[in-house]
Amino acid sequence: MRLTQTITAKTLFSLAVGTLAFAGCVSADDSTEQQSTADDGTPDAAPSDVPTMHVCSGGQWQCKAQVVVDHNNRIAPHAVPSGIGAGDIQSAYKLSGLPASTATIAIVDAFNYPNVESDLAQYRSAFGLPACTKANGCLRVVNQNGATSPLPANSPRNDDWTVEAALDLDMASAVCPTCKLLFVEAQDDQSNGLFIAQNAAAALGAVVISNSWGGPSSGLTSDQSLDSQFLTHSGNVTTFVASGDSGFNTSPDFPSTSHLVVGVGGTRLTKSTNARGWTETAWTSAGSSCGNETKPGFQTNVVASTTCARRAASDVAAVADPASGVAVFNAGAGGFIVVGGTSAASPLVAAIYARAGLAATSAHDASYVYAHPCELFDITTGNNGTCTGALCHAGAGWDGPTGLGTPNGAVFGKNTTCGTTTPPPPTTCAHNLCSTGGVLAAGCASPVSGNTTCSAQLIAADSFCGASSWDSVCVREVGTICGLTCPGQ
Repeated sequence: MRLTQTITAKTLFSLAVGTLAFAGCVSADDSTEQQSTADDGTPDAAPSDVPTMHVCSGGQWQCKAQVVVDHNNRIAPHAVPSGIGAGDIQSAYKLSGLPASTATIAIVDAFNYPNVESDLAQYRSAFGLPACTKANGCLRVVNQNGATSPLPANSPRNDDWTVEAALDLDMASAVCPTCKLLFVEAQDDQSNGLFIAQNAAAALGAVVISNSWGGPSSGLTSDQSLDSQFLTHSGNVTTFVASGDSGFNTSPDFPSTSHLVVGVGGTRLTKSTNARGWTETAWTSAGSSCGNETKPGFQTNVVASTTCARRAASDVAAVADPASGVAVFNAGAGGFIVVGGTSAASPLVAAIYARAGLAATSAHDASYVYAHPCELFDITTGNNGTCTGALCHAGAGWDGPTGLGTPNGAVFGKNTTCGTTTPPPPTTCAHNLCSTGGVLAAGCASPVSGNTTCSAQLIAADSFCGASSWDSVCVREVGTICGLTCPGQ
């Protein structure tokens, strides 16, 4: 019997069979988020209205899982699955449209997870998924160097990565039940073990690698060094990284802002009576940031330089809000629990790529979705911060919290020819460069000495002015970029 119960406020605690306290061992968030509003005063996104805790936040690199707790900051386990189940995930992302696959999905986390095989068996059995064991060759567990022994020590009591690992493996199982799972255990979360594990996963035949962790960037030089050592692979492998759970961040979260990975943001997923059967809005805590690295070519005509002049995250998204959290089994936490965070979204999207066969044919970065945005559900409502632009606010096309959207399995991976997302170059000079209005063509004369080169120079530096509108920023850039002074300035 498949259990696909969706979490509700009433069922969240009524199914509890006990509580497991992590007092003094985890960071908790008891407060509910304030509902945000769009510029027109309408609700922008439903708040995450459940208390949560982070379970592995003690290291330099921290996982992004948030576990739903009661108001005493204790995990409340359930006798049966509660939350978004495997069948819900298949339905919401239309995964019946994808072929079956036996590709290898790598999950990279820190420390040893002694109950990994038995916990995974409980989840897969509850949702009617085929067994995935070491004996049948479906599950492999290795250390950061790719060897089956010695495995790392268990997680410290105040830095438990087993819930994160359970979440990752359960999400990969829900999306691609016939895929093989490679679980790579890094030595710890303090040094470069989690990065070293990337090379091990690639060498052992993974077609996708999911990383539900990250941390503040140490600067461009550090990011580039980590890129070259651990995120540059010659084989058919694509790397996915959770974008974070702190909303818009002025400090880049790495490695989600590496140009070599797919940065995965988050949504709130709820059932609906619409044609899809589900609706999604940007999760109020989905991570987004403007990184240190040079903007990759696939973002050049999509992410305006006024929004972010460098590499921006996210690229894609999936369910992450703990208020619409997913069902996970972890014996150490008492059984079935409800978990959210972009930690759920990263393995989910990675597994969709694997099942669609994209890892073997794509460019091994995020470029595929930028070339085929119509294969995604575009998320157009919600925000994750107070900034005024696309880095915080969901809207048509790219935005920080959800990237280009969430995968639509009915068409995903089919190399669909999408309508152009970049308007043709403007050919008119409807107004002068020193006044706001519609886009202007390169070569429009400036009211300053009849200059005809400024508009082309400005559009080359700020594509927004030649693609969207000639706003007050464009007018100001007549001075800062062209060195001209508009009348009255």
